[in-house]
This record gives sequence, C-alpha cells and structure tokens, in this order.
Amino acid sequence: MIRFPVLSPTQRLLRTLTAVVAAAALPSYVLAQSASKPVKQSDREAPAEISAESMTGRPDRELDLANKVEIVRGVTTINSDKAQYHVVEDEVEAIGNVRMKRVEDIYTGDELKLNMDGGIGYVTNPTYRLERTKGQGAGKRIDFESETEATVVDGTYSTCEGPNPDWYLRSGTLNLDTARDIGLARNSVVYFKGVPILGAPAMSFPLSGARKSGVLPPTIGATNRGGLEVMVPYYFNIAPNRDLTVYPNVIAQRGLQLGAVARYLDPSYSGETKLEGLLKDKLTGTDRWSVSSIHTQSLLPGLTLNWNINAASDDAYPSDFSRTLTTAQQRLLLRDLSLSYGQPYWSLTARASKYQVLQDPLAPIAQPYDRLPQITFSSARPDIGGFDLALDSDLTRFAHPTLQQGDRLFVSPKVSYPIIEPGFFITPKLSFHATRYQLADGGAGVAPGTDTSLQRTIPTASIDSGMVFERESNFFGHGMTQTLEPRLFYVYTPYRDQSMLPNFDSGLADLSFTQLFSENRFVGNDRIGDANQVTAAVTTRFLEETGAERARIALGQRYYFADQRVALGTLPNQSRSDLLLSANGRVSQSFSAETNLQYSQSQGVLNRANAGIKYQPGPMKVLNLAYRQDLPNNLEKSFEVSTQWPFASRWYGVGRINYSLTTSKVAEGLLGVEYKADCWVFRVVAQRIPTATLQATSALFFQLELNGLSKLGSNPLQALRSSVPGYQNVNQPYNRQ
Repeated sequence: MIRFPVLSPTQRLLRTLTAVVAAAALPSYVLAQSASKPVKQSDREAPAEISAESMTGRPDRELDLANKVEIVRGVTTINSDKAQYHVVEDEVEAIGNVRMKRVEDIYTGDELKLNMDGGIGYVTNPTYRLERTKGQGAGKRIDFESETEATVVDGTYSTCEGPNPDWYLRSGTLNLDTARDIGLARNSVVYFKGVPILGAPAMSFPLSGARKSGVLPPTIGATNRGGLEVMVPYYFNIAPNRDLTVYPNVIAQRGLQLGAVARYLDPSYSGETKLEGLLKDKLTGTDRWSVSSIHTQSLLPGLTLNWNINAASDDAYPSDFSRTLTTAQQRLLLRDLSLSYGQPYWSLTARASKYQVLQDPLAPIAQPYDRLPQITFSSARPDIGGFDLALDSDLTRFAHPTLQQGDRLFVSPKVSYPIIEPGFFITPKLSFHATRYQLADGGAGVAPGTDTSLQRTIPTASIDSGMVFERESNFFGHGMTQTLEPRLFYVYTPYRDQSMLPNFDSGLADLSFTQLFSENRFVGNDRIGDANQVTAAVTTRFLEETGAERARIALGQRYYFADQRVALGTLPNQSRSDLLLSANGRVSQSFSAETNLQYSQSQGVLNRANAGIKYQPGPMKVLNLAYRQDLPNNLEKSFEVSTQWPFASRWYGVGRINYSLTTSKVAEGLLGVEYKADCWVFRVVAQRIPTATLQATSALFFQLELNGLSKLGSNPLQALRSSVPGYQNVNQPYNRQ
C-alpha cells in the first residue's frame, strides 16, 4: 500500500497506477493490509510502507521520492525531503531534514544511507536520542553497523536536555550497543560546565541498569588515618550470577593497597569473598592484609555446608582501613565452618568455630572460647495427641589458650500441652536440663585435685497464659480496633549448686520483654537459674481495618517468690524486677514515635531508656530524634539527631550527631550537602566515627553523579543510609517508609 495526500485527478490516477504495479511486482516490500500482525525488529520479511507527495522511477528497480517522504519497515521509520529507494538492494538514500526512528531511538541528520534489511548505513551531521536512557548527542557521522549497534564519529553523549548540556562526553568514536546496553567511548573526555574533568583512552558505561565489565569510575577520598585515597576498580561481569571486582587503592601516607571482591549466586550455592593487602605500610613498616569469606552450599537435599571466615593481619587493621562504621568497630573476627542436615521434624549440625580478637590496649576484651567442634541436635513435633514435644541437645569441646578447657554434653527434653481458644490460651510446660562435663585433666586453669567429671540435672515447670479483649475505638480521629491482652507467666526451677561448674558460654541476659517470658535468666547452657517467679504483663494494640498494627503499648514486670541463689556476679535479691514499658506507634503518615523504658522501683532510677521520634512529611524530608540511656553497664547517656532536608531549591542538607551527655563530647558525626540538577547530582560528606578508645577516623567524601554515565569520586551513600534512618537518594523516586 502506498499512501498519498489528496491531489489533482491526473496526479491521483498516476499514483494509483504506480501503486498497483508496485503491489504486483513487490509483494515482500509493500504492506498490503493495515491490519497485518505487528512486526518484530528481527523480522527480515517485514514489508515496507512508502509515501511521498512525488514518486517517479521503476517500481521493480528504483523509486525517486520527494516532499514529505516517509518509509516505514518494521520498527524503522525514515522521514526526509528527498529519497531514493533501491528495491533490489532494499536500500534507502535520503537527503534533507533526515529523521529516522528505530524502535524508540531517534536520529536526525543531513544525509542518510541505510540498508533496510540489515540495518547497516550512516547519517551525516547527526543528532541522536536514546529513549530508554534519555541519552542524546551529536557528531560528524553515525555509522549503523546493525539494527542495534551504531558508532558516533567525533561525537558527544549526555543525559542532559537542551543544546547546552551541563555535562557531556566527547569522544573520537562512540559505540552504542543497545542490544547489550553498553556504550564504549574511545579517546574520550568528560566535560562538566565546560571544564574537562576526566579523560581516558577508553571508557565504557551502561545504556541501562544492566551490569557490564569495564573500568569503574575512580573513587577519591581522604581520611585522617591515611590521607588522600584514589581507587580505580575494574569490574568483571563473568556471568549473570557471578562477578569479580579488582581494586588498586593508592593511599598517600601508606602505599598501594590491592583488593578483590568475588560474588556468586546459584540455586545450590552462593557466597562472597573479599581479599585485600598492602605490602610494607609506610607508617608501620609491616605487611597489612585482611580476608573475609561467606559461603552457603546445598550438597544434598537437606544437607547444607556453610562457612564464615574472617581474618586480619593486626589489631588496628579495621580502624586504619575502615570504609564503614561496622568494620571500623569490629573487634571479634569469626572463623566458622558448619555442616547441617535437616528434616521436617529434626536437624543435626556439626560446627567448628574460632575467634580472632582485635584488642584495644585501653579497653581490652576477653578471648572467647573456641568450639572445636560443636554438635547440636534439635527436634520438635507439635500436636501429638494434643502435646507438643521438643528436644535440644549440644555436645561441645571448648578450647582456650589460658582458661579451663573441657567437653560439655547438654540435653533438654520439653513437653507442653497448649490449650488455645478464641480469646484466651493456657500452656503448661515441663522441661529437664541435663548436663555433663569432662574437663581437661591438669589443663590450663584447673587446680590440682579438681574433679574433672561433673554433672547436673535440673527440672523446670512453667505455665503461660493470656487473654485477648477487643473493642471499637479511635486513634487520633481514626476508627480502630483496640485490644487488651493481659498475660501471666509462672516459672519454677529448683536450686542446684552450680558454683563448681565451669562457665564456658553463659552470661546474665539483659532484661527485655522477650526475656521476661523466658524460663532461664541466663544465656548459654552453663548456668540454669533457680526460679519461683511470675511475670505479669499487659499489652494494648490499635489495629486498622486491614489488620495492620497502628500502635502498641506494653507494660510488664517479674515478681520473685524466693531469693535467687544461682549467680554470675552480685545477686540483687529483689522481690521484683525492673518495670518495663514499651510504646510505639504511627500517629500519622508523617509522624511516628517509639520508647522503651526500664525503671527500678526499689532504687527510683531509670536504668535503661531509649526514645525516638521520626518525622517524614515528604520526599527527601526526614527528621529523627533519639535519646539513649544505659546506666547498669556503662553509665552512658546520649542524644542523637539525624536529618535529610531541603534548604533551598535543589539543595539538600544531611547530617547526624551522636552527642554523649556523659562525656560532653560528640561521639559520632556526619555532615553533608547534596545538589540535584536535572541530569547530575553533587555530594560532599564529612564523617567521624570512633574506631578505638580515644581514637576516631575522619573521612571526607566528594561525589559527582552524572546520570546515565558514572559516579565520580568517593561513594558516601552507604554512610548516609546507615547514619540517617529514612534517607532517600535524591536521584531516585520517592518511596514513603
């Protein structure tokens, strides 16, 4: 079919005869029915649709087209002032106001030559726009090498709108491969505000969010522990489920650090390994290194292998080379290997674990026991004639360089009979704790004549009960369902003298709502606390129609009917525990608050407290206020404020301050500014984090993010997300949290 506008009768007759001849001679190039099926890009047999105000030539050889020329074939549309269509070669030559659209990408220029079948050709003096990435640019010439690949000669690329972009990439040749979503620029220079800021003989960048191999943008930053740092990573996209990043890092005051991170993900295994090292640190004169590796693998159905291996060359490595708050404060490096087998009602695990302790001379910590090995067996079977049955067991060999060593076998069977009805529940439970020790004869920490074979058996009985009441209510003007949920939990465990038993892994648990309803006040298996006590608690919740919880308030306390005798340290011998209060809720879409209090009624002291509010009224607007108090452990009181907030058009401030009220000093701090333009973002962030007693690491981040091309400088986003709850990347769509 040939389309034509309304013309004189003579011209219309001529056009009609030409169309009939062309339709008979060229069935494969003419779209005969407008209702034909959609043509895919790879359809080589797609017909062509041609229209123009003037058409001459031989329909079986060559057509000369003029005025409002349009040639459509499949996903390609060509418009121009004049054109020649070579029928046999299936080739178009167009001149004047040339415009070509392939899929959604648009190219313009002075002249075009294109083979419609193979998508091969060129455009002179072109401009182009890639719809998926909003990338655009111009050049002297574009060579089309296939339907999905084009090379811009002496051209530019930018994601900025308008003829004068804020940033652009100029290159000798720029290859755009839309099938692989990769752009490759050679002899390239990046200009920002007319100033060249980066040059490279070759530079690749994604045309979408897909991963690709290549040199990543350099990371530039500075810390007070090493001075200026320049890192140039190289990324290997080995496969869709595995990759490798290699990063040389030049640290001005220390030397050249080399590192690599490998990641892999498969249905049967996954993991990540990171290695980095520095030969002859200029400041210490020693070789510095670290390694971390995690791996999970399914060997057989139900059989799983895991490891978590971490090591460092010296105590100061995490603080000297920290890039995150977590690694900077890490002092126990775990090395763990385990093999687990699980079935629906039981599981068996064999594990070996050791720790490397990174000591702080001003605040040393004890070396934990190594478990070489540990074998655990757990089983649970619900509703056996109304009874729930469970069994936990553990066989461990504890090793330590200076303390008492030995083997421990722990077995704890449990049986309960839950009675659950609408509105209430009662669960009586009986359990036994049987433990046997075989201590190393004459080992470290064992006095001569000490009995090396010890055992202990302790029963525990408990009853857990509760009720649930509901009523219709209002919460800040919104209709809600309010619940009232009282709960009583009684525990009886007789006293057994355990002072002669070693302590490999037990400690007094911190008081919390979860611990209030626990049968043992100790964690670990070396101490089973005697108990004759009841916990009373009440909870009220406000529920929306969907069942979502809008607010919760809980109050709980434990009452002792007898003095506690099993202890690790000083016994409080109080008639009741501290009073616990927990409250949290979302008052509106923008405002939420939470608080947790631990109050000693006998001493009239608030031992622990944390309270916080979060105000998030809109995009990139969040304010967090928090107060924390911990008197029993470290007498610490602190106040924290963090925020992200726009303070001018396109300008955003971000910050966090953790102020210690005990020492009257800033413990941690972060301050930054972000500027968001239409096609780029600039960030500058300063951060201070404690890495040891009387030591802190200060870092300065600069980042220029060129949308659709690269991020230049250091990356502060991880620090911003971890420091400011609710932080929103200014370059991403807003999602209310």
